[in-house]
Amino acid sequence: DLVALPKAHLHVHLESTIRPATLAALGSAPLLPAAFAGFGAFAEYNAAVRSRLRTAADFERVAYEFCVDAAVDGVRYAELTFTAAAHGARLGDASLPLNGVLAGLSAGMRDTGLVVRLVLDHSRRRPLPAAETVRLALGHPDLVVAFGVAGDEAARLAPYAELVGSAAARGVHLVHHAGETGGAASVREALDLGRAERIGHGIRALEDRSLTAELRERQIPLEVCPSSNVALGLVPSLPEHPLPALVEAGLAVTLNTDIPSVTGRALSAEYAAVRDTFGCADTELVAFARTAVDAAYAPAPLKAELHRAITTWLAS
Repeated sequence: DLVALPKAHLHVHLESTIRPATLAALGSAPLLPAAFAGFGAFAEYNAAVRSRLRTAADFERVAYEFCVDAAVDGVRYAELTFTAAAHGARLGDASLPLNGVLAGLSAGMRDTGLVVRLVLDHSRRRPLPAAETVRLALGHPDLVVAFGVAGDEAARLAPYAELVGSAAARGVHLVHHAGETGGAASVREALDLGRAERIGHGIRALEDRSLTAELRERQIPLEVCPSSNVALGLVPSLPEHPLPALVEAGLAVTLNTDIPSVTGRALSAEYAAVRDTFGCADTELVAFARTAVDAAYAPAPLKAELHRAITTWLAS
C-alpha cells in the first residue's frame, strides 16, 4: 500500500496542484492537453492557470487543499514550490500571494498534521526582480526554507551569482531547476554559480561523467519527476526514463510529482508507476523514500520520526 508508505515530497509546484473543480470555480479553466509539445507549451498553459489566482482567498484555498490532498495520499512532509514574487508583481501587491498561501498552509497543517515548508522560486529570464523573492523568503524563515531559480534553462544563472551568495550567507537553502530542459551543463552551472544544495530534476546529469562523479561523491540529491518529464515531452515514455540509470550511477534520487494536476498522479501513484514500470521491490521504493527524508530541510526529530515510520511500513 503505497499510500500508507510515509513520504516526503520535495518537488511540487502549488499552481500545478489545483483541483480541477477549484480551477473551474476560480474562472474558465483552460483545456488541458493530453501531452505538451515541449516546455514552452506547458509554460503557456501554466500562465493561464496562474492568472486564475487573483485574491488572497484564492491563494489560501489552493494551499489549504494541497495540505488535505497530500495528507490523504500519505505525505507526511512537503516542500511546496511557489512563485510568490511573480504573482505579487502581477497583482500589484508584493505580499498578498505569499500571505494567502501561508494562511492556507497554517490552517491545512493544523487540520491534517502534515508539515509543509515553502521553496520560493523565480524565473531564470527575470533576474532583476529576483531580490524580491529572496526578501520574501527572509521575511518568513520559519516557513520558507529555500530559494530557487526555475524556468527555461537556456537562460544563464550568471545574473544570480551575487544574489545566491547573499541568500546562502543568510541561511536560505538553494535549490535550482537544472538538467530538465537543459543539458548537463545547466546542472554544472547550478552547482557552481548557483551553489545548489539540491537539483530540481537533474535527469540529464549523466551526459557528463565528471559531473556524475561529483554528484555521487557529494550525494547532491536529485528531485526526479518521471511522469512530469514524459508529460512535457522531455522523455518519450516512462520505460525510457533515465531513472534506473541515475540510481545505478549511485546518485541520491528522490521521487516527486512536479505537476500532479497535469499528470494526474499524486505521489503514491508516482511511486506505483515507477514500481510497475521498472519492477522496483519494496526495498527500492523505501530507498527513494528515505533519500527524500534525508534531503529534506526538515527538523532532525521529524526526520527521525519519518525514518521510524518507514521502517514500520516495510516490516508490515
